[in-house]
Amino acid sequence: MPDWLYHKDMYRFDRPEPSYWESTAGKQSLKATPLTTNEQFDVAIIGGGYTGLSAAYHLARDSNLDVCVLEAGHIGWGASGRNGGFCSIGGDAMGAEAMVERYGLDEARAYYRCQVDGVQLVRDLIVDEKIDSPRQGDGELAIACSERGFQKLKDHAEFQFRMLGLDTKVVGREEFSERFFKSPLQHGAVILRPTFGLHPLRFVRGLARAAELQGARLHSMSEVVEWSKDGQFHVLTTEGGTLRAKQVVLATNGYSPEHLHPELKGRSMPIISSIVVTRPMTPDDLALQGWQTDSPSITAVRLLNYYRVLPDGRFMFGGRGSANGSDRSAEGNYTALIARSHELFPNWRDLEIDYRWHGLVCMTRRMTPAIGRLDDDPSVFFAFGYHGNGVNTATWSGQQVAQWLASSGRKERTTPDWLPGMIRGMPERLPLASLRLTYLQAMIGAFRLAQRFS
Repeated sequence: MPDWLYHKDMYRFDRPEPSYWESTAGKQSLKATPLTTNEQFDVAIIGGGYTGLSAAYHLARDSNLDVCVLEAGHIGWGASGRNGGFCSIGGDAMGAEAMVERYGLDEARAYYRCQVDGVQLVRDLIVDEKIDSPRQGDGELAIACSERGFQKLKDHAEFQFRMLGLDTKVVGREEFSERFFKSPLQHGAVILRPTFGLHPLRFVRGLARAAELQGARLHSMSEVVEWSKDGQFHVLTTEGGTLRAKQVVLATNGYSPEHLHPELKGRSMPIISSIVVTRPMTPDDLALQGWQTDSPSITAVRLLNYYRVLPDGRFMFGGRGSANGSDRSAEGNYTALIARSHELFPNWRDLEIDYRWHGLVCMTRRMTPAIGRLDDDPSVFFAFGYHGNGVNTATWSGQQVAQWLASSGRKERTTPDWLPGMIRGMPERLPLASLRLTYLQAMIGAFRLAQRFS
């Protein structure tokens, strides 16, 4: 039995998450079926989310390599199919100022250029591959919850614009209420572009279909339960068959199977994030909060909430999840999340909640994404650690891994020059990794206390 970090309820690969996205995913004509035979490919990709499918798509389209994806659940089972659908700039938990201080201005600028490129990549894929995931909104709204918070937000936006060349615009409290929505905890905001909302599960399944059309093979419901080596071949074993490949891409992010490979142990900090969605709102309901935008929105605090009005008028609200991931723990957390939404939008207290679900966000010790290949086995590539901003970061990372893998020899260990320095290679192991959940909860408690007095 795998020794997963959270409660076993978080890893039921045979059970779709009861999300709004699952109920509105539409029909995708995918060929993905469980692996039931012994097969051989040039490249095996573990993980059928944004990272793995983007890597498969670009490898199949741009190289002569045979590619196969193994997904433990259905396509889009994990975070790629259950996130908030924000295609936005971020991908790190460090912050722009700290990134400049640690890595230098040129490196920070390169990182944020990649973030913008990632947003454009998702936009291009939706258009070019005719993916049925309509884009919503024009920029992400970061809302200050206090006067002090607004001053910090303005300073941050000025830094992003002046030093990093990002498209930011400050909006005062009164103007924001007139143009976007009203909230008792709204004290002004910053608009960051480019950003838009999408249907995350439709996008990931559309990407899967595009990968299949390019020639990639997809196997769903095919959890890798054993990983061994036979000469130059990796042998990935599932309950139904085996897959032999000379090269492997690890693309499992917050659901990484640390028990399969020693290099994965303690490298990431998966954090649970939860979402609730209301019934469809009427124009009168929207007017109660003066709502006039379909742009994705966040609260500009450490323990942020994220929210948007969906195309059918439902209100989606997300934030931190439960402590251990069990179904019982999740129920209590949903209650707290709904209460938080009522603090921000008190006139929507009576809206019925139709959907509630949760999933894993993946963080790293260095607080940036990680793209690389293993030092002791350069035939294994990896990409993970998107810090709650995986739609564009994971899609872009999969593209980079594909480009790197296709252009380098098996024994070449050099990391490509085009990757910003702070995302290269495996991040350091977290200290006392077996106690990750304990000190994670202590950290969250400290953030909540600081937030109360900010």
